[in-house]
Amino acid sequence: MKLQSLNDQELVKLYIAGNELVLEELLKRHKSKIYTSIYLLVKDSYLAEDIFQDAFIKVINTLRSGRYNEEGKFLPWVMRIAHNLVIDFFRKEKRTPVITSSDGTDVLNTLQFHDESAEERMLRDQTGTDLKQMIRLLPDEQKEVLIMRHYADLSFKEIADLTDVSINTALGRMRYALSNLRKMISAKEMATGIK
Repeated sequence: MKLQSLNDQELVKLYIAGNELVLEELLKRHKSKIYTSIYLLVKDSYLAEDIFQDAFIKVINTLRSGRYNEEGKFLPWVMRIAHNLVIDFFRKEKRTPVITSSDGTDVLNTLQFHDESAEERMLRDQTGTDLKQMIRLLPDEQKEVLIMRHYADLSFKEIADLTDVSINTALGRMRYALSNLRKMISAKEMATGIK
């Protein structure tokens, strides 16, 4: 029996049944796509490799424990695990990647004032911190698209491919993310009395 001719679902069943060799085929088949999606978010090859390995350890543990039930959706399931690990990493680090514009400057730092007073500088720094905190509050699917689009500078087609959704779904998630951020900013301004 050639493992290459089997689909992911058949390979997973064989692995759960005790065939350790199929894991190598699943890895070979999907490593590039999963690793690349992690790398595009963390932009560090060593960290991406660590997160990739952590993701596959979770995959192996879940398969061995009999808790896998993503029938026919192996790759999206692994991608979700990997992306959750990336988000966990950023949460642990208490940092969010910098939002950069096409020329490589930090968008949050381009809100420069001519002769910035200490108060204006504090307000600008606080705005950047508040925005990053608000991004953390978004639902995972919206946060993921926002991070991939603005931090990793991916096209909506690339985002759709990496998250295994249609381009329209990726665009919709981005629209909701921006809408939710606007609502949070408005609510904060109303709460603090800032116009």
